[in-house]
Amino acid sequence: MRGVTQAPGPDEAPLLDELMPWSVAPLRFGRSWIAAPDARTLRARWDRLVAAGGAEREALFRPSRARTPSSAVAALPGQRTGTVRFAREFGPCPEPVRVARGPFDEQWLLPDHRLIDTARPELWRVAGAPQIFAVEQGYVPGAAGPALLVTSALPEGRSPAGRPGRIRPLFRRPGGREPNLAPGLLPFLSERYGYEVDARDWLAWTLAAASPSPAGCRVPLPEEPAVWSAGVRLGRELADVQLGGALSGTRPRLPGGRRPYVRAAVPARPAALSYDPGTEVLGVGEGRISPVPVDAWEFRVGGVRVLEQWFERRTAPAEPGSLEAIGPAAWPQEWTSELLGLVTALALLGARDPERAVFTAGGGGRAALTAAGVLPVPDRARRPASVLDHQEEGPEGQFMLL
Repeated sequence: MRGVTQAPGPDEAPLLDELMPWSVAPLRFGRSWIAAPDARTLRARWDRLVAAGGAEREALFRPSRARTPSSAVAALPGQRTGTVRFAREFGPCPEPVRVARGPFDEQWLLPDHRLIDTARPELWRVAGAPQIFAVEQGYVPGAAGPALLVTSALPEGRSPAGRPGRIRPLFRRPGGREPNLAPGLLPFLSERYGYEVDARDWLAWTLAAASPSPAGCRVPLPEEPAVWSAGVRLGRELADVQLGGALSGTRPRLPGGRRPYVRAAVPARPAALSYDPGTEVLGVGEGRISPVPVDAWEFRVGGVRVLEQWFERRTAPAEPGSLEAIGPAAWPQEWTSELLGLVTALALLGARDPERAVFTAGGGGRAALTAAGVLPVPDRARRPASVLDHQEEGPEGQFMLL
């Protein structure tokens, strides 16, 4: 990651940090109750909090050094939320927004800056279609899993293994303007491979070819146009699966007509997740889902099994009386639907790992990029672009001075 000083080899694969130079550290929510797998829960928690007063409100809020009910905070870019001190807040719940809480785990968040310790406003300014966020996973020696994931939802950006990662927007400005790439990289790639390479081609190649290293994610650049084209094709398919079919307009499906089904209903409060590789049955408490390919069950990010973490975040016990304890009375049907989609996505991605190995195994690129003047990247490319083309509300309803 950034901050690691390591002398480059003569022609090793360049770091993603050099080629997508603007990156942002993970968000820090500061309090877990502001995010939940369903929006109804967040509205119920908000109503409980604003109905409380004085010491009870402060205790439910869970103050930190960054945020207390008395903190004066500006509104998040693009969000219409209150900016009075939260101790005086009695209004309705703000509309929850979708966020990527972790790998393959989209949840809901209260987009209120008064509740979030470190919200990274620069990311909120560039969020929204057609933005895609590349989330570089924290390096874990020997851990299985991809080095890079993509999402269209604003990502929290934290690695399942607890290691720091980086969030890299594909575009530096709203509306898909100004790719977040090293100046000169796209012309270099276009000349090398014989067609006009765009930012989405680059991202597709990166998903196919990126590999982890102690210094950060590395992206080899092949000399052969045929290798590049094959990697881009694979990467587009991987991106489409991770984005839920948004690129192709078709929901991801398993090949051969296979499809996971609920064979026995998930109980109201499933206690554990289990898997039988012989029968390809995923046990959700007494519930049964099959077929679940072993690739889905074994899929890991940062060495952590994705299905187990997804389940744990929906069933872990919370402190009685806390806002975290407010949640669905029983397992919602939509969670089962999300689980079926997750199984499909993980199975599809896991089955493509042998194909990815072809592109991650070889190739340098640093020497050619340096000779072309693409590297080293200028410092200005590491800073966010100025996108402040409208007023943003500051604390207590004052407009911010920009």
